[in-house]
Amino acid sequence: MNTYCKFETALDILIGKWKPVILLRLLNHGTMRFSELQKSIPDITKKMLTQQLRELEYHDIVHREVYKEIPPRVEYSITEYGQRMTPLLQAMNDWGVNHIAHLTELYGEERAE
Repeated sequence: MNTYCKFETALDILIGKWKPVILLRLLNHGTMRFSELQKSIPDITKKMLTQQLRELEYHDIVHREVYKEIPPRVEYSITEYGQRMTPLLQAMNDWGVNHIAHLTELYGEERAE
C-alpha cells in the first residue's frame, strides 16, 4: 500500500457540490442548527444536507450535538480534527475567487462554469 499518495482519500471526503460549502459555512459561522445551515445554502435539499452531514460526521469532520428538548434541537460544528481542513478549504475558496477574476479578464464577463 502506497502511504504517500492518498489524494483520493481527501477527495472522497470533499467530493461533491455541497460538502465544501457546508464546511466553509461551519468554519466561518461556528456552530449552526440544521435550519440555519439549510437557510444559508438555499439550493440544497433537506435530504441532501442530511446525507452530506452524516458523511462528514462519519469521517469525524463534523460533530452533531442533539439536545434533549422539545422540540429537539440539533447543532453542527467542525470537530477539532476537522479544523485541520481550514487551510485547504480557504486555499480552494481563494483559488475559486481568483479563477473567476481570471475568467472575467479573459472573457469580459463573470463565468462560474
